[in-house]
Amino acid sequence: MPGTIYELEAVFFDQDGVLVDSEGAWDAARRAIVTENGGRWKPEATRAMMGMSAPEWSRYVRDELGVALEPEEISGRVVERLLAGYERSLPLLPGAVEAVKRVAARWPIGLASSANREVIDAVLAASGLAGVFGATVSGEEVGHGKPAPDIYLEAARRLGVDPAHSAAVEDSTNGLRAAAAAGMLVVALPNREFPPTNAALGLAAVVLGSLEELTPEALEAGNVT
Repeated sequence: MPGTIYELEAVFFDQDGVLVDSEGAWDAARRAIVTENGGRWKPEATRAMMGMSAPEWSRYVRDELGVALEPEEISGRVVERLLAGYERSLPLLPGAVEAVKRVAARWPIGLASSANREVIDAVLAASGLAGVFGATVSGEEVGHGKPAPDIYLEAARRLGVDPAHSAAVEDSTNGLRAAAAAGMLVVALPNREFPPTNAALGLAAVVLGSLEELTPEALEAGNVT
């Protein structure tokens, strides 16, 4: 998808799969809760929940996977298990901290993550990036999770920038679709474990092979028709 020539005002990052190698950890935590509480995992469940907000995926676990708990309880148990693992070892992706700081030296940056607020705060604190982002938004704080554009529109509002003059770095099908729906320049860092569809990748102006490739020059090059 070709870019548009304009002055970028800000760059937004997803968290899971972009900064943290966590999709597998989320998947394992959800599977454990399903198994421990009499539910039944479905083959399509992992991809179905990628990008969903906590209220959305916890309802999915209850309604589609047969866990007889209220969504708030499901979410709390999954997050507790996930954070216990993060306390032992935070799975930052190689080059994540450096990439964030490199981009932040050129533009204001924000975080738009489907993760629960406590997970976002824990990751940013442990990585030393808590003071680098000018705005952070959790999927819990907007009406609809990805692929709806809500989270990116809210992040842009909090940072005080025009979404159409912003870029978003995403790894998944639903994340790429959300960034595109918000009118942002879409930067794809394809998730290797759960790769996005070709159709979603087609929305990206820039496709990166690693975080080492995420530079101001790469973003500016993508912002050209």
